[in-house]
Amino acid sequence: MAQLSSNLRRRGFTLIELLVVIAIIAVLIALLLPAVQQAREAARRSQCKNNLKQLGLALYNYHDVYTMFPYRKGGTGPRVGTDCNTANSNRLSGFMPLMPYLEQAPLFNAVQKGDGTVQPGGPCGWAGWSVWDVAVPALMCPSDPGSNEHRKVTNYVFSEGDTINSYRDTQNVRGMFPYQRCLAERDCLDGTSNTIFMSEIIRARTGRYDALGALTSVRANEGVAEGYAGIGSNPGACFGAISSGYYVNPAVVKNRGGGNAWDGQPEYVGFNTVMPPNGPSCVDMAGAGSGDSAHGVLAARSRHVGGVQCLMGDGAVRFISENIDTGNLALPQVTSGPSPYGVWGALGTRDGGEPISEF
Repeated sequence: MAQLSSNLRRRGFTLIELLVVIAIIAVLIALLLPAVQQAREAARRSQCKNNLKQLGLALYNYHDVYTMFPYRKGGTGPRVGTDCNTANSNRLSGFMPLMPYLEQAPLFNAVQKGDGTVQPGGPCGWAGWSVWDVAVPALMCPSDPGSNEHRKVTNYVFSEGDTINSYRDTQNVRGMFPYQRCLAERDCLDGTSNTIFMSEIIRARTGRYDALGALTSVRANEGVAEGYAGIGSNPGACFGAISSGYYVNPAVVKNRGGGNAWDGQPEYVGFNTVMPPNGPSCVDMAGAGSGDSAHGVLAARSRHVGGVQCLMGDGAVRFISENIDTGNLALPQVTSGPSPYGVWGALGTRDGGEPISEF
């Protein structure tokens, strides 16, 4: 019995052995967690990519029916006085016409019908309305936790090419989605495989959007700095708004990006191929905090490490590095010919005539 008792005691762990086992388990967990997180992000990124592909199919299904793509912003004309129920004030975004092709025909039909108070076509693009204050999963990238209320938000935006000045209301943007003008595949003279149609944006973080002065310690890809008049003459000046990846003065920074999928203003549903992906964004407007800037540089932005995903005109989805060539950002914008903003600018133009070998 004494010998058996002695053997039983020897089978137990000493304190040192137990600590070693715990340390090994801790190391294994530390090694496993990043792998799990990377696997989850890979799955989210894949879903985000699939959403862009679905948007590409929707664009071409729309094109098959109407022989053109939708505008970025347009609609049923100006409202009567200040009554937003009378019309959408030509502020309806191109996402609404795409709804029937994203399995959201009931939503589209309800908007076109109106509700007795709101006229057919919906109210002012910026207005709240129970009919369209709904979440559309196909417009949300799971990599971005975004706002706390997932109503009528989007993580995807339309390309305006390398146009900076008057990007809000001009029909002559160098990209594929201008104001109140519908372009067709034949207008993409640089070739659909060389032209970006859509990319990603980081949704505003609080409520539907972050207003001016509401943000603190803002990363470069999470906000838009106001007060950059004349930005079209030297878009590179926007780099002065940030330091070490953060905006220097959060008091002049806002983020309306993706906060309203139905409002066709560029700050909500647009981007231009000037500042690099995940770079800073700057607009001319000062002190307003709204999303109504008329001129500016709006970067494509995502939560993915190292860049953004872009929908090309041929339906392919490509990952574009935030280190892509952006040419000379000290040069003013052009209205014809090759883009001065490198490969990134060339990918945004539909008829710039630039050769694009790789990106």
